[in-house]
Amino acid sequence: MQRVLLLGLGPTALTALDSLAERFEVVGIVRPSPPTGDDTVIDRARALDVPVIGRASIDAVERAVFDNAPDCVVVSSYDRILPAPLLALSRFVNVHYARLPRYRGRANVNWAIINGEPETAITVHVLAAGLDAGNILCQQVVPIGPDDTVGDLYAKLNEVQREVLAETVASHLSGYDGEAQDEGAATYGCTRVPDDGEIDWSAPTERVYALIRALAAPYPGAHTYLEGRRLRILRAGRVQDGPRYVGRVPGRVVGRSARDGHADVLTGDGVLRITEVADGSATVPASAVLTSTRQTLGLRGADLLTRIELLESRLRSLPGALGEDEI
Repeated sequence: MQRVLLLGLGPTALTALDSLAERFEVVGIVRPSPPTGDDTVIDRARALDVPVIGRASIDAVERAVFDNAPDCVVVSSYDRILPAPLLALSRFVNVHYARLPRYRGRANVNWAIINGEPETAITVHVLAAGLDAGNILCQQVVPIGPDDTVGDLYAKLNEVQREVLAETVASHLSGYDGEAQDEGAATYGCTRVPDDGEIDWSAPTERVYALIRALAAPYPGAHTYLEGRRLRILRAGRVQDGPRYVGRVPGRVVGRSARDGHADVLTGDGVLRITEVADGSATVPASAVLTSTRQTLGLRGADLLTRIELLESRLRSLPGALGEDEI
Protein backbone atom coordinates (compact mmCIF):
# COMPACT_ATOMS: atom_id res chain seq x y z
CA MET A 1 0.00 0.00 0.00
CA GLN A 2 1.28 3.45 -0.89
CA ARG A 3 2.17 5.77 1.97
CA VAL A 4 1.14 9.40 2.44
CA LEU A 5 1.92 12.05 5.02
CA LEU A 6 -0.77 14.67 5.70
CA LEU A 7 -0.17 18.28 6.69
CA GLY A 8 -3.49 19.49 8.07
CA LEU A 9 -3.66 22.46 10.42
CA GLY A 10 -7.06 23.97 9.68
CA PRO A 11 -10.76 23.08 9.28
CA THR A 12 -10.18 21.06 6.09
CA ALA A 13 -8.06 18.34 7.70
CA LEU A 14 -10.78 15.95 8.88
CA THR A 15 -12.24 15.02 5.50
CA ALA A 16 -8.73 15.01 3.99
CA LEU A 17 -7.70 12.41 6.56
CA ASP A 18 -10.82 10.32 6.03
CA SER A 19 -10.42 10.36 2.26
CA LEU A 20 -6.74 9.41 2.31
CA ALA A 21 -7.16 6.71 4.96
CA GLU A 22 -9.58 4.81 2.72
CA ARG A 23 -6.97 4.45 -0.02
CA PHE A 24 -3.50 4.79 1.52
CA GLU A 25 -1.44 4.09 4.58
CA VAL A 26 -1.36 7.47 6.30
CA VAL A 27 2.02 7.46 8.04
CA GLY A 28 1.32 10.62 10.03
CA ILE A 29 -0.59 13.88 10.27
CA VAL A 30 1.16 17.13 11.13
CA ARG A 31 -1.22 18.91 13.50
CA PRO A 32 -0.43 20.58 16.84
CA SER A 33 -2.93 20.11 19.65
CA PRO A 34 -5.13 23.18 20.28
CA PRO A 35 -4.86 25.00 23.63
CA THR A 36 -8.12 23.39 24.77
CA GLY A 37 -6.80 19.91 24.03
CA ASP A 38 -10.10 19.00 22.32
CA ASP A 39 -9.68 18.28 18.60
CA THR A 40 -11.88 16.02 16.48
CA VAL A 41 -9.12 15.66 13.85
CA ILE A 42 -6.61 14.35 16.38
CA ASP A 43 -9.28 12.09 17.87
CA ARG A 44 -10.01 10.70 14.42
CA ALA A 45 -6.30 10.18 13.68
CA ARG A 46 -5.91 8.18 16.87
CA ALA A 47 -8.97 6.10 16.04
CA LEU A 48 -7.33 5.29 12.69
CA ASP A 49 -3.94 4.58 14.35
CA VAL A 50 -2.40 7.48 12.45
CA PRO A 51 0.56 9.02 14.33
CA VAL A 52 0.07 12.71 15.21
CA ILE A 53 3.09 14.96 14.71
CA GLY A 54 2.54 17.85 17.10
CA ARG A 55 5.10 20.30 15.69
CA ALA A 56 4.27 22.16 12.47
CA SER A 57 7.52 24.01 11.72
CA ILE A 58 9.31 23.57 8.40
CA ASP A 59 12.07 21.66 10.23
CA ALA A 60 9.47 19.33 11.77
CA VAL A 61 7.89 18.67 8.38
CA GLU A 62 11.30 17.96 6.87
CA ARG A 63 12.09 15.52 9.67
CA ALA A 64 8.72 13.78 9.20
CA VAL A 65 9.42 13.35 5.48
CA PHE A 66 12.90 11.92 6.18
CA ASP A 67 11.63 9.58 8.90
CA ASN A 68 8.58 8.25 7.04
CA ALA A 69 9.69 8.33 3.38
CA PRO A 70 6.11 8.80 2.09
CA ASP A 71 5.21 8.30 -1.55
CA CYS A 72 3.37 11.63 -1.36
CA VAL A 73 2.94 14.50 1.08
CA VAL A 74 -0.60 15.91 0.98
CA VAL A 75 -1.15 19.46 2.23
CA SER A 76 -4.65 20.47 3.34
CA SER A 77 -4.44 23.66 5.43
CA TYR A 78 -0.85 24.64 6.17
CA ASP A 79 0.19 28.20 6.92
CA ARG A 80 3.73 28.35 5.55
CA ILE A 81 5.31 28.22 2.08
CA LEU A 82 7.34 25.04 1.76
CA PRO A 83 10.87 25.73 0.43
CA ALA A 84 12.14 24.15 -2.78
CA PRO A 85 14.72 21.86 -1.05
CA LEU A 86 11.91 20.32 1.00
CA LEU A 87 9.70 19.87 -2.07
CA ALA A 88 12.55 17.96 -3.71
CA LEU A 89 12.36 15.22 -1.06
CA SER A 90 9.01 13.75 -2.16
CA ARG A 91 5.90 14.34 -4.25
CA PHE A 92 3.79 17.12 -2.76
CA VAL A 93 0.11 17.72 -3.50
CA ASN A 94 -1.83 20.70 -2.15
CA VAL A 95 -5.57 21.25 -1.64
CA HIS A 96 -6.66 24.85 -2.23
CA TYR A 97 -10.22 26.04 -1.68
CA ALA A 98 -10.43 28.38 -4.66
CA ARG A 99 -10.59 28.21 -8.44
CA LEU A 100 -6.89 28.47 -9.23
CA PRO A 101 -5.18 30.39 -10.69
CA ARG A 102 -7.67 32.88 -9.17
CA TYR A 103 -7.63 33.56 -5.43
CA ARG A 104 -4.16 32.37 -4.64
CA GLY A 105 -3.02 33.10 -1.11
CA ARG A 106 -4.85 33.44 2.17
CA ALA A 107 -8.46 33.63 3.36
CA ASN A 108 -9.76 32.67 -0.09
CA VAL A 109 -13.08 31.28 1.16
CA ASN A 110 -13.72 34.46 3.16
CA TRP A 111 -12.73 36.69 0.24
CA ALA A 112 -14.99 34.82 -2.18
CA ILE A 113 -18.03 35.60 0.00
CA ILE A 114 -16.95 39.18 0.70
CA ASN A 115 -16.50 39.82 -3.01
CA GLY A 116 -19.92 38.45 -3.88
CA GLU A 117 -18.61 35.58 -6.02
CA PRO A 118 -21.32 33.20 -7.28
CA GLU A 119 -19.02 30.20 -6.88
CA THR A 120 -15.70 28.97 -5.60
CA ALA A 121 -13.95 25.64 -6.14
CA ILE A 122 -11.73 23.00 -4.68
CA THR A 123 -8.44 22.69 -6.56
CA VAL A 124 -5.98 19.85 -5.98
CA HIS A 125 -2.63 20.71 -7.53
CA VAL A 126 1.00 19.71 -7.58
CA LEU A 127 2.82 21.80 -5.02
CA ALA A 128 5.59 23.77 -6.71
CA ALA A 129 7.82 26.64 -5.67
CA GLY A 130 5.72 29.81 -5.49
CA LEU A 131 2.41 30.72 -3.90
CA ASP A 132 -0.24 28.13 -4.88
CA ALA A 133 1.63 27.41 -8.10
CA GLY A 134 1.90 24.03 -9.78
CA ASN A 135 -0.10 21.93 -12.23
CA ILE A 136 -3.79 21.40 -11.53
CA LEU A 137 -4.71 17.75 -10.95
CA CYS A 138 -8.40 18.21 -10.15
CA GLN A 139 -10.78 21.15 -9.90
CA GLN A 140 -14.46 21.07 -8.96
CA VAL A 141 -16.69 24.12 -8.77
CA VAL A 142 -18.91 24.70 -5.72
CA PRO A 143 -21.73 27.30 -5.88
CA ILE A 144 -22.03 29.95 -3.16
CA GLY A 145 -25.64 30.38 -2.06
CA PRO A 146 -27.01 33.89 -1.39
CA ASP A 147 -27.16 33.22 2.37
CA ASP A 148 -24.20 30.86 2.75
CA THR A 149 -21.90 31.61 5.65
CA VAL A 150 -18.22 30.72 5.62
CA GLY A 151 -19.08 27.71 7.79
CA ASP A 152 -21.67 26.53 5.26
CA LEU A 153 -19.19 26.90 2.43
CA TYR A 154 -16.42 25.06 4.26
CA ALA A 155 -18.85 22.20 4.88
CA LYS A 156 -19.61 21.96 1.15
CA LEU A 157 -15.95 22.13 0.15
CA ASN A 158 -14.92 19.62 2.78
CA GLU A 159 -17.38 17.08 1.43
CA VAL A 160 -16.06 17.55 -2.11
CA GLN A 161 -12.54 17.03 -0.76
CA ARG A 162 -13.67 13.78 0.89
CA GLU A 163 -14.92 12.58 -2.50
CA VAL A 164 -12.02 13.57 -4.77
CA LEU A 165 -8.79 13.80 -2.78
CA ALA A 166 -7.68 10.18 -2.51
CA GLU A 167 -8.52 9.38 -6.13
CA THR A 168 -6.67 12.49 -7.30
CA VAL A 169 -3.54 11.63 -5.30
CA ALA A 170 -3.65 8.07 -6.61
CA SER A 171 -3.90 9.36 -10.18
CA HIS A 172 -0.89 11.58 -9.64
CA LEU A 173 1.14 8.72 -8.18
CA SER A 174 0.19 6.67 -11.25
CA GLY A 175 1.79 9.24 -13.52
CA TYR A 176 -0.78 11.99 -14.16
CA ASP A 177 0.98 15.36 -13.94
CA GLY A 178 -2.04 17.62 -14.43
CA GLU A 179 -2.46 20.81 -16.45
CA ALA A 180 -0.40 23.97 -16.13
CA GLN A 181 -1.96 27.04 -14.55
CA ASP A 182 -2.36 30.21 -16.60
CA GLU A 183 -0.01 32.55 -14.76
CA GLY A 184 -1.45 35.55 -16.59
CA ALA A 185 -4.86 34.88 -14.99
CA ALA A 186 -3.55 34.62 -11.42
CA THR A 187 -5.14 36.77 -8.70
CA TYR A 188 -4.32 36.93 -5.01
CA GLY A 189 -6.01 37.39 -1.64
CA CYS A 190 -4.09 39.01 1.19
CA THR A 191 -4.04 37.82 4.78
CA ARG A 192 -6.98 39.07 6.86
CA VAL A 193 -6.55 40.30 10.44
CA PRO A 194 -9.30 40.83 13.06
CA ASP A 195 -9.51 44.59 12.52
CA ASP A 196 -10.46 43.96 8.87
CA GLY A 197 -13.82 42.74 10.15
CA GLU A 198 -15.14 46.21 11.07
CA ILE A 199 -18.49 46.95 9.40
CA ASP A 200 -18.86 50.09 7.31
CA TRP A 201 -22.57 50.85 7.67
CA SER A 202 -22.46 53.33 4.77
CA ALA A 203 -21.70 50.42 2.41
CA PRO A 204 -24.51 48.74 0.43
CA THR A 205 -26.62 46.19 2.30
CA GLU A 206 -25.32 43.24 0.28
CA ARG A 207 -21.72 44.19 1.05
CA VAL A 208 -22.39 44.46 4.80
CA TYR A 209 -24.31 41.17 4.78
CA ALA A 210 -21.49 39.47 2.85
CA LEU A 211 -18.92 40.55 5.42
CA ILE A 212 -21.05 39.19 8.27
CA ARG A 213 -21.51 35.86 6.47
CA ALA A 214 -17.80 35.68 5.60
CA LEU A 215 -16.75 36.06 9.24
CA ALA A 216 -19.39 33.83 10.84
CA ALA A 217 -18.44 30.74 12.89
CA PRO A 218 -15.83 29.27 13.04
CA TYR A 219 -14.52 32.85 12.74
CA PRO A 220 -15.23 35.38 15.52
CA GLY A 221 -17.71 37.49 13.54
CA ALA A 222 -17.76 40.91 11.90
CA HIS A 223 -17.80 43.74 14.40
CA THR A 224 -19.06 47.24 14.94
CA TYR A 225 -19.21 49.63 17.89
CA LEU A 226 -22.06 50.62 20.18
CA GLU A 227 -21.42 53.66 22.36
CA GLY A 228 -17.70 53.06 22.02
CA ARG A 229 -17.61 49.36 22.90
CA ARG A 230 -17.05 46.58 20.40
CA LEU A 231 -20.08 44.53 19.40
CA ARG A 232 -19.75 41.41 17.25
CA ILE A 233 -22.51 40.73 14.72
CA LEU A 234 -22.95 36.97 14.50
CA ARG A 235 -26.11 36.55 12.43
CA ALA A 236 -28.09 38.78 10.12
CA GLY A 237 -30.53 38.59 7.22
CA ARG A 238 -32.26 40.57 4.54
CA VAL A 239 -35.42 42.57 5.13
CA GLN A 240 -38.01 41.79 2.49
CA ASP A 241 -40.12 44.74 1.27
CA GLY A 242 -38.80 46.99 4.04
CA PRO A 243 -39.56 50.72 4.30
CA ARG A 244 -37.57 53.14 2.12
CA TYR A 245 -35.62 55.77 4.00
CA VAL A 246 -34.82 59.07 2.30
CA GLY A 247 -33.61 60.50 5.60
CA ARG A 248 -30.80 58.03 6.22
CA VAL A 249 -28.19 57.70 8.97
CA PRO A 250 -26.16 54.56 8.22
CA GLY A 251 -25.87 52.41 11.32
CA ARG A 252 -29.03 53.83 12.92
CA VAL A 253 -31.41 51.34 14.54
CA VAL A 254 -34.80 51.82 12.88
CA GLY A 255 -36.80 48.92 14.28
CA ARG A 256 -36.69 45.99 16.67
CA SER A 257 -38.73 43.07 17.93
CA ALA A 258 -38.25 41.89 21.51
CA ARG A 259 -40.40 38.85 20.72
CA ASP A 260 -38.36 37.74 17.70
CA GLY A 261 -35.06 39.08 19.02
CA HIS A 262 -34.02 41.08 15.97
CA ALA A 263 -33.14 44.70 15.29
CA ASP A 264 -33.19 46.49 11.92
CA VAL A 265 -30.25 48.74 11.05
CA LEU A 266 -29.81 51.18 8.17
CA THR A 267 -27.03 50.62 5.65
CA GLY A 268 -25.90 52.82 2.80
CA ASP A 269 -28.80 51.79 0.59
CA GLY A 270 -31.27 49.75 2.64
CA VAL A 271 -31.97 47.91 5.89
CA LEU A 272 -30.24 44.88 7.38
CA ARG A 273 -31.87 42.72 10.06
CA ILE A 274 -29.48 41.78 12.88
CA THR A 275 -30.57 38.67 14.78
CA GLU A 276 -27.68 37.63 17.03
CA VAL A 277 -24.76 39.54 18.54
CA ALA A 278 -21.92 38.97 21.00
CA ASP A 279 -21.68 41.69 23.62
CA GLY A 280 -18.43 40.90 25.40
CA SER A 281 -18.43 37.14 25.98
CA ALA A 282 -22.22 36.78 25.98
CA THR A 283 -24.15 35.76 22.86
CA VAL A 284 -27.61 37.36 22.91
CA PRO A 285 -30.49 38.28 20.60
CA ALA A 286 -29.83 41.62 18.90
CA SER A 287 -32.89 43.23 20.50
CA ALA A 288 -31.37 42.67 23.95
CA VAL A 289 -28.60 45.14 23.13
CA LEU A 290 -30.15 47.33 20.44
CA THR A 291 -33.03 48.74 22.44
CA SER A 292 -33.74 52.17 20.94
CA THR A 293 -34.15 53.86 17.58
CA ARG A 294 -31.85 56.58 18.93
CA GLN A 295 -28.89 54.18 18.87
CA THR A 296 -26.37 54.28 16.04
CA LEU A 297 -23.81 51.56 15.33
CA GLY A 298 -20.28 52.42 14.31
CA LEU A 299 -17.28 54.24 15.74
CA ARG A 300 -18.62 57.79 16.04
CA GLY A 301 -16.80 60.97 16.98
CA ALA A 302 -19.35 61.74 19.70
CA ASP A 303 -18.73 58.37 21.35
CA LEU A 304 -14.97 58.89 21.28
CA LEU A 305 -15.35 62.38 22.77
CA THR A 306 -17.52 61.00 25.58
CA ARG A 307 -14.92 58.36 26.40
CA ILE A 308 -12.13 60.95 26.38
CA GLU A 309 -14.10 63.18 28.72
CA LEU A 310 -14.75 60.24 31.04
CA LEU A 311 -11.05 59.37 31.07
CA GLU A 312 -10.10 62.97 31.83
CA SER A 313 -12.59 63.03 34.68
CA ARG A 314 -11.09 59.89 36.17
CA LEU A 315 -7.57 61.26 35.81
CA ARG A 316 -8.55 64.45 37.64
CA SER A 317 -9.96 62.42 40.50
CA LEU A 318 -6.66 60.63 41.17
CA PRO A 319 -4.46 61.85 44.07
CA GLY A 320 -1.93 64.40 42.83
CA ALA A 321 -3.72 64.75 39.49
CA LEU A 322 -3.06 67.71 37.21
CA GLY A 323 -5.48 70.58 37.02
CA GLU A 324 -8.04 70.79 34.22
CA ASP A 325 -5.94 73.28 32.24
CA GLU A 326 -2.89 70.98 32.47
CA ILE A 327 -4.44 67.79 31.14
